[in-house]
Amino acid sequence: MTDTTANTSMMEATPTERIAPRRLVAFLIMVFGMFMSILDIQVVSASLTDIQAGLSASSTEVSWVQTAYLIAEVIAIPLSGFLSRALGTRLLFAISAAGFTVSSFLCGFASSIEQMIVWRAIQGFLGAGMIPTVFASAYTVFPRSKFYIVGPIIGLVATLAPTIGPTVGGVITDLMSWHWLFFINVVPGIIITVGVLALVDFDKPDFALLDHFDWFGLIAMAGFLGALEYVLEEGPQYEWLQDTSVATCTAISAVSAIAFFYRVLTAKEPIVDITAFTDRNFAVGCLISFCAGIGLYGLTYIYPRYLSEVRGYSALMIGETMFVSGATMFLMAPIVGRLTQKLDMRLIIAFGLVVFALGSWEMASITRDYDFNELLLPQILRGIGMMCVIVPTNTISLGTLAADRVKNASGLFNLTRNLGGAVGLAVINQVLNERTDLHIARLQERVNWGNMTATETLNDFTQRLEGTGDAALMALKQLSQIVHRQAVVMGYGDAFFMLAVFYFGLSVTVMLLNKPTTGVAVEAH
Repeated sequence: MTDTTANTSMMEATPTERIAPRRLVAFLIMVFGMFMSILDIQVVSASLTDIQAGLSASSTEVSWVQTAYLIAEVIAIPLSGFLSRALGTRLLFAISAAGFTVSSFLCGFASSIEQMIVWRAIQGFLGAGMIPTVFASAYTVFPRSKFYIVGPIIGLVATLAPTIGPTVGGVITDLMSWHWLFFINVVPGIIITVGVLALVDFDKPDFALLDHFDWFGLIAMAGFLGALEYVLEEGPQYEWLQDTSVATCTAISAVSAIAFFYRVLTAKEPIVDITAFTDRNFAVGCLISFCAGIGLYGLTYIYPRYLSEVRGYSALMIGETMFVSGATMFLMAPIVGRLTQKLDMRLIIAFGLVVFALGSWEMASITRDYDFNELLLPQILRGIGMMCVIVPTNTISLGTLAADRVKNASGLFNLTRNLGGAVGLAVINQVLNERTDLHIARLQERVNWGNMTATETLNDFTQRLEGTGDAALMALKQLSQIVHRQAVVMGYGDAFFMLAVFYFGLSVTVMLLNKPTTGVAVEAH
């Protein structure tokens, strides 16, 4: 009997182990829960105007529907490592899925903006636990020989969900109402909760860890990350430190950061174990993940904004145009998974960064006439590049760590991607604002009475508008709008150029990675 048990254990440890159907189904259920959680980061972005009207809120108040979710999520993601070890994967994921479902239901029934903000914060905090838990499970439950299957699955979800989020939200709002952005989570959420409770048996909880829960560390982390997220979200529109609330949150974040890092380095059982950063591949992988988050969330923001602001597209038209990136990612996922088995993953990451940069470079010469045809190739390059970066970076960062370190490391790894997205949005907004103002000033200098083309255009507008009122004033207004629109488009071109240069330069960072070994099972220490 002992020999049989030993032989069975050896077979289970071999890298050629077959994935048990029950375990695979349980994992796929968890992946769908992660998809819902990541999708909800962006799903309301295209429908904030409808939510604002429905709740009689101001534009400043309604922005908190998005900000509250992001702040709560960024606090909860690193906390998930400790809670996963204390509660176990099964219980933590079930609590997260159930809490996410209930808060989604309550968001749909919110009758005031205050209620909506509270429920969105709870939704973000509880739902966030599903994201790093799936990453940790992928790289601890399955043998290394199967990473080429599970790696692309989580990589696809992590990139596809935020990419299609605004589109899905816009379509749901158009077909039904904004309430269904939240109600649509209820039935899948119940199925996921029940499925996880019935099927997940990946590990055992260690409730004794809760006796050493570091409340001071949690408060310090909440102040550090929550205030930082607020600064990045609100800074560009409020002139950064010139605004009192942004300056106050900057100070809170700085003080809390000092307290947080002191605590995690001295506490007996820290709320977050940052020692994973001593692993070179994990540290560099987090850097690449941070930078990938800039492009992932940045372009998910900048493409729809251009199509809406310059081209006047509806949410459905934007969705049809943006579908190319999502379809490319979907098709590339299994291809990249296979390539990680055959090629050095560092080369795949470098290739992905260069391709992503080329996609942004193609958009640097953008004009106001760019539509589906002109955006086709850049979006295909974007989809190929992002999948070639995300999938091997996930594997090279988490798949080479000892199994007992992956849970904590997964929270940190996912945090870097989200923070990268927040930084990317802040930088892109700042670039768009500053460069647009600069281009307006330069164009206005050129569009004067000494400019023959401008004078002819103004005279042409005036003639067309004769008999409709003050034709000269209306013609001047039209010319001003053209100048402003051209300046906006040139600002978009500058933002794309900045991203292209950034990712071309980032491609050399793969040289800092150690070559990962292949075909060796991850061992727990």
